[in-house]
Amino acid sequence: MISISIIEEIRTIINVEDSFKEQVKKVFVAYDCLSIYEHCLEVAYEAKALANTYGEDANGAFRAGLLHDIGGIVPNENRVSVATQLGIELYEEEYIIPMIIHQKISKVIAKEIFHIENPKLLTAIETHTTLHKQPSTLDHIVFLADKLKWDQTGEPPYVDELRAAMQQSLEQGSFYFVNQLYHSPSLKIVHPWLREAYERLKHMNV
Repeated sequence: MISISIIEEIRTIINVEDSFKEQVKKVFVAYDCLSIYEHCLEVAYEAKALANTYGEDANGAFRAGLLHDIGGIVPNENRVSVATQLGIELYEEEYIIPMIIHQKISKVIAKEIFHIENPKLLTAIETHTTLHKQPSTLDHIVFLADKLKWDQTGEPPYVDELRAAMQQSLEQGSFYFVNQLYHSPSLKIVHPWLREAYERLKHMNV
């Protein structure tokens, strides 16, 4: 169960003598979310590789990748209440589809528990599901790493097309995925940040 004070609860799990990776793993394990940790680890290594390719901070990208889904330790049905307790402002769309809130909770945990202070890393974590209207290179990297190393078994069905788009640019890769998602019949709610990302990338003619 998630307690009312999730930050204090997580602090009791952390051993400062452990490595960063081990600290993160212990949190996921404590909340019976090992599969999410394994996904995050794959995303972290993918983000690090992309960062090396595109001249970004590889260690920072690794950390952002490892923490991007740590908000997933909060069950879907508790995310609105936990976000409220943490002082997170929510859009109407997030009340309807609480799954999306995990990216905002991840940002708070990254900052309060793992002392991530770099705004670029925090934004990459906070917008990895939706992207946003002014994505940095690091935002694209974490967003795309998460899509390449998805949280289901096997290869994503879109992976070849996504990698082909990324051969042109990170922006083209992001637009490929955002465009597919934006026009998907299964998308019941369009998050404001996703809409802004779509409009920006579309008008950039990437």
